[in-house]
Amino acid sequence: MGKIIFYEERNFQGRSYECMSDCSDMSSYLNRCQSCRVESGCFMVYDRPNYMGNQYFTRRGEYADHMSFGMSDSIRSCRLIPQHRGQFRMRIYERENFQGMSHELMEDCVNIQDRYRMPDCQSCNVMDGHWLMYEQPNYRGRMMYLRPGEYRSMREMGFSGMRISSVRRIMDSC
Repeated sequence: MGKIIFYEERNFQGRSYECMSDCSDMSSYLNRCQSCRVESGCFMVYDRPNYMGNQYFTRRGEYADHMSFGMSDSIRSCRLIPQHRGQFRMRIYERENFQGMSHELMEDCVNIQDRYRMPDCQSCNVMDGHWLMYEQPNYRGRMMYLRPGEYRSMREMGFSGMRISSVRRIMDSC
């Protein structure tokens, strides 16, 4: 189980809201959220309601300023990442709707283009585990959280123009 505390102001100031599960819209609890403290577990935080917009992965620790996440606005929603023990498997596809070249991943990959000679990744199927996809090699840039399921189009998920370049498993350290 996880626990995250959100604060209206930077540096853990102002009103606060404790959360132990998913929250699709924090506006009913706080006017804005500009810092947070993760006491246990791992969470994805989003700069728009309903788990949309820029995402940032958080684990146990203090995040004194939403700007350090790369978010232009305040945190608006969060999703608890459940612990996963077991195998990790994901199949990535070059084009939307599971078309084109494909590769199965069971481990982290620092550079999809170099390792698989795959020019792009536009859809995927997560069979086991929870994953983070990054727009730049070496787990840098904007990120996207994927839980088990089919993702037919990265563009339709709100990531148009984002080239997936690296992937990482979310391990049990949460």
